[in-house]
Amino acid sequence: MASVEVRIEKGPPVEPPAGPSGGPVRRRAPWHLRANALVVGWLALTVAVAGDGLPAPRWLLIHVFLLGAVSSAILIWSEHFAVALLRARTPDPRWSLTRLGLLNGAAVAVLYGVAAGPAVVAVAGAGVVVAVVVWHAAALVRLARRALPGRFGHVIAWYVCAAGALAAGGTLGALLAAHTGHGAVHERLHAAHAQVNLLGWVGLTVLGTLFTLWPTVLRTRMPERTRRASVVGLRLAVPGLALLTGGLAADLRPVAAAGLVVYAAGALAALVPLAEAVRARRPHTGAAWMLGAGVVWFEVALVADVVVVATRPAGGVAAGLEPLLPLVVAGFAGQVLLGSLLHLLPAVLGGGPVRFKENAALLERGWAARLAAFNAGVVLLALPVPRPLAVLGWALVLAAVAVFVVLAGVALARAASAERASGGQEDGGPAGGRGGAGRPVLSPALAGVVAGCVLTAAAVVVAVTGDPGSGPAVTATGAKTVEVTLSGMRVRPAVIEAAPGTVLTLRVTNTDAQRHDLRLASGERTPMLAAGQSAVLTLAPLGGQVEGWCTVAGHRAAGMTMRIVPVGALAGPGAGTAGDAGAGAGHGAHGAADGTRADAGAAGTGLDLGAAMSPGWRPYDAALKPAPGGAEHEVEIRVDDRAVLEVAPGVRQRMWTFNGTVPGPVLRGKVGDVFTVTFVNGGTMGHGIDFHAGANAPDEVMRTIQPGERLTYRFRADFAGAWLYHCSTMPMTQHIAAGMYGAVVIDPPDLARVDREYLLVQGELYLGEPGGDAQVVKSREGRPDGWMFNGTAAGYDHAPLEAKAGERVRIWAVAAGPSSGTALHVVGAPFDTVYKEGAYLLRAGGAGGAQVLDLAPAQGGFAELVFPEAGAYPVVDHTMRQAEGGAHGLFEVGAR
Repeated sequence: MASVEVRIEKGPPVEPPAGPSGGPVRRRAPWHLRANALVVGWLALTVAVAGDGLPAPRWLLIHVFLLGAVSSAILIWSEHFAVALLRARTPDPRWSLTRLGLLNGAAVAVLYGVAAGPAVVAVAGAGVVVAVVVWHAAALVRLARRALPGRFGHVIAWYVCAAGALAAGGTLGALLAAHTGHGAVHERLHAAHAQVNLLGWVGLTVLGTLFTLWPTVLRTRMPERTRRASVVGLRLAVPGLALLTGGLAADLRPVAAAGLVVYAAGALAALVPLAEAVRARRPHTGAAWMLGAGVVWFEVALVADVVVVATRPAGGVAAGLEPLLPLVVAGFAGQVLLGSLLHLLPAVLGGGPVRFKENAALLERGWAARLAAFNAGVVLLALPVPRPLAVLGWALVLAAVAVFVVLAGVALARAASAERASGGQEDGGPAGGRGGAGRPVLSPALAGVVAGCVLTAAAVVVAVTGDPGSGPAVTATGAKTVEVTLSGMRVRPAVIEAAPGTVLTLRVTNTDAQRHDLRLASGERTPMLAAGQSAVLTLAPLGGQVEGWCTVAGHRAAGMTMRIVPVGALAGPGAGTAGDAGAGAGHGAHGAADGTRADAGAAGTGLDLGAAMSPGWRPYDAALKPAPGGAEHEVEIRVDDRAVLEVAPGVRQRMWTFNGTVPGPVLRGKVGDVFTVTFVNGGTMGHGIDFHAGANAPDEVMRTIQPGERLTYRFRADFAGAWLYHCSTMPMTQHIAAGMYGAVVIDPPDLARVDREYLLVQGELYLGEPGGDAQVVKSREGRPDGWMFNGTAAGYDHAPLEAKAGERVRIWAVAAGPSSGTALHVVGAPFDTVYKEGAYLLRAGGAGGAQVLDLAPAQGGFAELVFPEAGAYPVVDHTMRQAEGGAHGLFEVGAR
């Protein structure tokens, strides 16, 4: 690349000097050029995975190509061009190989972590990608500083800025994989991520490379104004890209649109010398035509991109960009990569002028037909054509790529065969001479990187896309239509049951602010659905369990999954069970003692919290009555460990209870009141009771009594507060987890009157038979299936608590655990009073306010607030995992 201004078309290449044996000395390119086998491997994997994404480019297809093939090529070639243009000494290949290996390993981690979870794998992979490109940029800067001043040094600045763009894009990708922000926020981050990666990492690299590659491919001189165009273009493109990315992320559409216009002006300035080179000599090879076509599609995509960003809100840009993805991914990035490899691979493979001509002729075989097919396919993808034509478009594009992969594979195999035929020696020298032909096409270390990364990525692709398989034919026995909604990182219903042989029709509607789709392991899938859009899936007769999930980055790992289960197959592996009393099935699927199926399967909670409650369900009355008069109170608490309760929407199971409810009855009084509790064990095993509000030696009153026995528990409430009581029988973790807890509320002296009082006792939910092996293991390990307010996950979503605007509301809270506390928060209404563990932390009338009432396990207190206006106010545990697992409800506030 250092001799880019030589008109090499004026005569045949000079034959290399002959060795002592009379044959030419074959000179090998450096190892990192031969690493293009890795790029070819990723291209082959792109073709293989493409069938899963037609007719629209899906996340997996795009990232296998861009993060795998394109990013590997950028890492390889930008270093080579930097060395050649700067006339610098080649860096230690071990570090370059390390960076390449880390990048590809991180790419595999991102593919797996986003598509199949856990999200932390994707986040870690994105972090490694960012670290590698920063390291790569630092290496290029070090090369430039050590090199003598030259006329091509300006190109290196493009590569360094491109690396900075990927660092920003990788960070945004990690945030998306970690599910940071939903709805419009998620869409804005998604749009910023796509723009900075495509226009920055890919666009800046390509523009910088074309300054020298394009004249070389055309075999003409570099235009005189190239350096000035490069400097002007970069000074416009980089600030424009920063404004575009920041404007999209911050929901500032005018800033984003202005930034994109500035970027486009920079790109146009950089392309001016390329147009001058074309006037000097027109394209005449397949490589030249593909590079030129790629640049044209880049310009078309930029114009369309400006229209999208200027006319849509930032939260809608990502959806608007989807039709442009084929233009950028296939038309621009794909053709530029193929055109570059067509030109560069023959030189990489070496073997002297004769071998160079043979390989060049092989790789360009039928290039005109391949070029026509590829670009005809891009045209079909760019137009709003019917689905069959869109599929044809992708088929044409992928066929052209597949032909190149085959030809490149043949060329690589020829080179390897020639090396073996030479006996592993230089012509006239011992094997392994420095820079000689005795080196293998791939070093053992590099061969390991190539094989390991591509094969691992292939295994990941198989794992995350699934294999529908043909399976035995099933006779249709009936039909059923199910309405399916996509919203809030959930597919509802999460489980669909039907008789074997049923032909299911799923009417899928996205009711969320961000885009979703639904893909089934049996092969059916919807297109990407914007808010309010619907699609219909018709399945083959049901023969076995079918998994489904959203393919948007990170959504499957966040729990956006579903299952279709044949009735009668519930006891199969992973299907969940009805009445599975601790049989050891997965913790996300357990049944109830009464045979009612427990709906489980969504990752993280195993619950469909948006489903309807069962007919006849009544919520636990959260309204707290005032303390009764008198200083002594008598109450009977009876164990019922056979009660079947609805613990989540549509999920009923046996619980161990006090008086048949979770939580048990509320005891309320004032400081100094005496409580006499008659504790009756009406259950089937030994139980006890422990009141935190009293001061008693535990030997007698907290002892375990057997079924049919009773005891009297008498205590004086000497201290104010919200107190926990629970079963005192060991193991207490198991008994509390099964529902044996309640609250004692002792009013502080001079407690002010309020308009309404509510009590929320938060507890963990463990699906399955109480005392069963599966539930016991989960409770010991602190792995609940969900969290509940007053015994039902999301119960107050379906039966909202009531208030009126301007009323003062007091919310008492107790964290029953057994292992997790709470950070109680009301969305849209700060607390002006907080009382925790017997002391006021905040009182109304002061300047301060509070966001949460934070309670460790077994702690209690209250918070007060005034709702400012009518509306629906969510009440949640601000430990988001616990809120999303069921610790949330609603206050329905009416006008006063």
